[in-house]
Amino acid sequence: MIFCGQPAAAPAKAPKHQAFGSNSTALNFCLVPQTVMSRTMANPALMPKRAGGGARAGTSCAKTAPPAVPANQSIELLPVPAAVVCGDAAGFALVADNAAFRAAGLAAIVTPLPEFDDIRSRIVAFLGSSALRLEFSWQLGTAVNCRYFQVTLARLAGDGDATLSFVDQTAERRTEQSLRREMMTDSLSGLPNRAGFGDMLEQKLSEADCDISRLAVLILDIDRFSRVNACLGSLAGDELLITVARRLKGVLRAHDLLARTGGDEFGILLTLDDGHSDADHVARRIQAALAVPFRLSDFEIRVACSIGIAFGSDAMADSEDFIRNAQFAVKHSKATGEVEAYQFQVFDIAREQFAMETALRRALDMGKLRLTYQPICDLATGRIIAFEALARWRDDEGVEQSPVNFIPVAEESGLIIPLGRWAMDEAARTLAGWDRRWGANCGIRMAVNLSAIQLQRDHVPRMVKQALAENALTGDRFTLELTESALIADPDRVIQTMHALKALGTTLAMDDFGTGYSNLAYLQKLPIDVLKIDRSFVTGMLADRDKIAIVRAILSLAQALGLKTTAEGIETIELSQTLAAMGCTYGQGFHFARPLEAAAAYALLAARNA
Repeated sequence: MIFCGQPAAAPAKAPKHQAFGSNSTALNFCLVPQTVMSRTMANPALMPKRAGGGARAGTSCAKTAPPAVPANQSIELLPVPAAVVCGDAAGFALVADNAAFRAAGLAAIVTPLPEFDDIRSRIVAFLGSSALRLEFSWQLGTAVNCRYFQVTLARLAGDGDATLSFVDQTAERRTEQSLRREMMTDSLSGLPNRAGFGDMLEQKLSEADCDISRLAVLILDIDRFSRVNACLGSLAGDELLITVARRLKGVLRAHDLLARTGGDEFGILLTLDDGHSDADHVARRIQAALAVPFRLSDFEIRVACSIGIAFGSDAMADSEDFIRNAQFAVKHSKATGEVEAYQFQVFDIAREQFAMETALRRALDMGKLRLTYQPICDLATGRIIAFEALARWRDDEGVEQSPVNFIPVAEESGLIIPLGRWAMDEAARTLAGWDRRWGANCGIRMAVNLSAIQLQRDHVPRMVKQALAENALTGDRFTLELTESALIADPDRVIQTMHALKALGTTLAMDDFGTGYSNLAYLQKLPIDVLKIDRSFVTGMLADRDKIAIVRAILSLAQALGLKTTAEGIETIELSQTLAAMGCTYGQGFHFARPLEAAAAYALLAARNA
């Protein structure tokens, strides 16, 4: 068929081909049978005249051209569905098509069927434009019988006609969808996985009518799941996960979405009909469902879980924030044993700690930490017998960071290992420098704190031995302080480490005694030389009979075990004299001196012990 500029007379009967315009009203084109079209393609003089007379623009009747292949024959040579269309912004018509085009059912493109609306509008827009080529993807049919095509419109040289070709990409698209489905699905439980859950949440948030305040993400983590795997094997663990997934499905509402987001972690997207209380009800139902014992092999086990909930808020940037907030709440739930809702201020604290960790790591690498030294004095004579080395850090902005803040961050992040090694090396170098200035052994010991994390993860005896050797010092010049909590995680390893340190000649002190584990049976076994009485018992002791009783009991225990004692937090001379009268051996606190820089500490030592 060919587009004509003049209105066509009504045909005597319906033509073989139809034409389609921009709407369903009478269109400004006429239909020319393909036999005529073949002749006109071969002989331009037979082409119908356009409005205003004359042949098509760009054609020359005078010029002799080689015989052209008829359009209906040339189009048949293409292996893909193809057609030639003509028209403008008012409408278009099929000039010629091939068998593949008709077999694919694409000839209905000129009919007013709604599934062809999109491609018809694209063809009309292309023909009415000056573009030479247009490619786009097009979907035909419903989700079940859907076909996917890559459509190309290309302008023919010399006239306004264009070729319309279709490349069927249905097989490739279905393979892609199948692979994507596999990537988004957990193979064990059949539930969406972490990526699938994030995708579902993202789609939900992108809906035009989505109210984020009515959404919540609940993350559930199975407690002690690794123990099931270790004791019963991975098959039993898989069976447990499948059963847990089945029970969770049973307690959720129809519009709640369940996914397995990790090894022993499940995520649930909740739509809140009655506010935050909906999430609480779901959490209670989950706990009740999991409270029923599970039968695995010959064992009957009970499963507990930690649940964290993040409620929708405009402050959330995307779905990843949503999920991360719920996972942060789960971490808090593990510590408290309760269902926890995410609190933004808690996350702000965590971000501050993470920023501190980053800055502390950089400070360690660049050598920006320093040690200060607080004297430990003999309460009977007032002489300095040791200095405790205390880490101090001034950040890049010149702010002095408290060790109360950065030491816990260092322990949690593992930075306590390099920090502890640095402190030992720095203390040994300082003590060796003081000996050189004194001209001999300056007569004091250096007290260095050991973290519980160090004792568990680092080879402390080797570290201490290396520091002693590099600075030509003997072990009796050091007091190594550790807390009672260091014994809890791995007591056998810690005891072995303490004996190895004792073999180097070091003095061992139990720091903050009375505030931690306080296992007297271990105290009897450990090679401890000194008990340090925590400042919480010493401060305000003179006005508190209970504190006096506790301090007296500790002093009696130390005397019975043959241990010396050091009282921390002495701030007045009255307190110092009272403790000395009660039998305390050493004292430490602001009454004697605040923590001092190395030069000031040596000056105090020279003045006090000269």
